[in-house]
Amino acid sequence: MSHDRKSPLIGQMMSDPLLISGIIQHADRHFGGNEIVSREADGSLHRYNYRDCHRRARQMAHVIKHLQVEMGDRVATLAWNDFRHLELYYAVSGSGAVVHTINPRLHVDQIAYIVNHAEDKCLFFDPAFLPLVEAVVDRCPTVKAFIALSSRERMPVSTVIPDLLCYEELISSASDAYRWPVFDENAASGLCYTSGTTGNPKGVLYSHRSTVLHSYASAMRDGLDVSAREVVMPVVPMFHVNAWGLPYSALMTGAKLVLPGAGLDGKSLYDLFESEGVTFSAGVPTIWLGLLGYVEQNKLRFSTFKRTVIGGAACPPSMMKAFRHEHGVEVVHGWGMTEMSPLGTTGTLQNHHLNLPSEAQDAILQKQGNAIFGVDLKIVDDHGQELPWDGKTYGNLLVKGSWIVESYFKNEGGSILDNGWFPTGDVATITHDGYMQITDRSKDVIKSGGEWIGTVELENIAMDHPAVQQAACIGVAHPKWDERPLLLVVKRPGAAVSKDELIGFYAGKVAKWWVPDDVCFVESLPIGATGKVLKNRLREQFKDFRSSAT
Repeated sequence: MSHDRKSPLIGQMMSDPLLISGIIQHADRHFGGNEIVSREADGSLHRYNYRDCHRRARQMAHVIKHLQVEMGDRVATLAWNDFRHLELYYAVSGSGAVVHTINPRLHVDQIAYIVNHAEDKCLFFDPAFLPLVEAVVDRCPTVKAFIALSSRERMPVSTVIPDLLCYEELISSASDAYRWPVFDENAASGLCYTSGTTGNPKGVLYSHRSTVLHSYASAMRDGLDVSAREVVMPVVPMFHVNAWGLPYSALMTGAKLVLPGAGLDGKSLYDLFESEGVTFSAGVPTIWLGLLGYVEQNKLRFSTFKRTVIGGAACPPSMMKAFRHEHGVEVVHGWGMTEMSPLGTTGTLQNHHLNLPSEAQDAILQKQGNAIFGVDLKIVDDHGQELPWDGKTYGNLLVKGSWIVESYFKNEGGSILDNGWFPTGDVATITHDGYMQITDRSKDVIKSGGEWIGTVELENIAMDHPAVQQAACIGVAHPKWDERPLLLVVKRPGAAVSKDELIGFYAGKVAKWWVPDDVCFVESLPIGATGKVLKNRLREQFKDFRSSAT
């Protein structure tokens, strides 16, 4: 005798699709007068509000339609964080096309490859990137229109780009009577390419649903904690995984938004923090290194800056301590990837941590933190067996969730999931209460005598030394142990430290066999397009290095 399963009772609630156009409509209707401040190329500040932004985004949607961009077509941007770029985020995606943000720090050959692979229909660019666009214009046959993000007065002159269009001229002639279309929330909204150091970049195609859900999650208190009480300045570029979603979560919550343009040096950032009352920011460690250096050299203090999210690479403990204990700025360690939209975990304290000593709290906050709702994670061995959450066992980190990639654009690379989980390429530990800590990229782990040595911890210890400005650790060949750690160090200006002193600095901090065998002092470290140290270049540079240690 068979028993049919009862069908679920369907709730009687509205089911409007989750669309990016809904974010800017909400911002206009409920926070219309809230301010957006944007630094222009000449250093002046442009000011308007959410209502103005929404009106101009509707005008730009008309322009895009006039340029014969259809549903699903890709529209490229090469631009810094400013108000015109923000308008494109909403105009392109809201109209049903796909905004494709390109990192201008990539090599020109990679940019040409990306534009062609995406089959971009239009390319909007900051005038500062004119030489870059001129270098690829003849190599990008799918691009039918090039638009400079400029007023007529500041339009660049080009004899290479045919029929170069002016953003402000286009927008001024367009009507703002535009009705955002309603369509499937799973439709593509944005396209970002990975900045992998080997092979061609791969495209990650976000949907409206994934982007809106990511925005909800990132705005939560234990996410990025974005609210209408904050003055938010994303220092992480809008071409780097959509500035970690802040151009969406800020408008969703009504925060005042400050966009720094191309001025990312310490002085420019500090001046904007102070003049606009910035309370919250986000960026990679290399940017904060410059800001902290400027503040310390000039004996300055922050008057409103209270919190920052640091991601893209591990935040050195010395940097976290400087922010927290010297400047009173809370540091939230974030972790994610382009393939994760990008937010996966954030490092915040739980209630039972609040009475711990400061050093114990620091140790917790130096981890990458807990998964936010919408993301799950686990660590596995090389055979795919799940490993324990004991804070000690290293494993390959896998993730899954509502805004995590299922396959790359055009199925580049074929099937990428491992039984429904995305392999991140990171090696991590997880504590019993779910705090994840990245110990290395799998390709950067040093394998010495059959055991793993994580380079991140060795780099963090080195950067705790007062004479060290930057540090990187790589594995170099060893006749007995296969690989041994080599520490590469950039000294602080005017500082003096010896190799023996640095090696001795590790005493009691790690197992003896983890201690680097040797130290090389370098003028600088190679930094990639997203602010990370390019260890593949360091391994190539030091491939013939032989340690004197036995």
